Amino acid sequence: MTRILYQFPLSHYCEKARWLLDHKELDYVAKNLIAGLHRPFTRWKTSKDTLPMLKDGEVWIADSTEIALYLDGQYPEYPLISRDPALRSASIEINRLAEALGVHVRRWMYLYLIDEPHTINVMFGDDKWLNRLRPITVPMFKKGVRQLYGIRADKSERSKQKMDALIDQIEAILIANGGRYLVGTQLGLADIAVCSLAAPLFGPQGTPWQAEAGMVTPEPIAAVQRQLMARPFGQYVMRVYENERNARVDWHGQ
Repeated sequence: MTRILYQFPLSHYCEKARWLLDHKELDYVAKNLIAGLHRPFTRWKTSKDTLPMLKDGEVWIADSTEIALYLDGQYPEYPLISRDPALRSASIEINRLAEALGVHVRRWMYLYLIDEPHTINVMFGDDKWLNRLRPITVPMFKKGVRQLYGIRADKSERSKQKMDALIDQIEAILIANGGRYLVGTQLGLADIAVCSLAAPLFGPQGTPWQAEAGMVTPEPIAAVQRQLMARPFGQYVMRVYENERNARVDWHGQ
């Protein structure tokens, strides 16, 4: 049986799904779809418009949180969510906060990154059709991303404020739990969700957001990186990536 994760390489929600599968030590193939053109396929299989989408045998699951719940039910080894009612509730709530954080991280960062060549390079990957027609496809993609995610200066500024508030809230939870993990004493869904959905802010090594050689990070993003790395939240995200992100599949996909 070939297990397939359908993804956009640049999506931090797809990074979350990759990490969930890697945490479970499950074999899978990461297969890329073209943004926009993916919708007929995902609607056909799951009635949803978004990626990630997992094919596990005859089962199709869309949405990173639904994938997490499915994996824990189907593959109980290396659990993502504790069976303890209080810890389970805490994990689900932090995952909800992380999902909201991911929306605002994406909107705020795309304001500065949508015109960066690295962003388009990762989005297009090795797709021959997209790259061959770059004079047409690049403007089309940029317009589509701006419309889809509401990438405007006013909306992005509001997202920055909401992003800051969510980071403050999650950091308080982290400190209250001792500073190592967000829930309990081992890595789980809460940590994977927060770290993956915050990852674009930090550009950890081995991720789509790692800066290319010679790339200059836009100053608004660099300033936030400096501020966060002086705080428990930023140190936590980078520590978890360095020590516990044991990727089994290349994020570039196929």
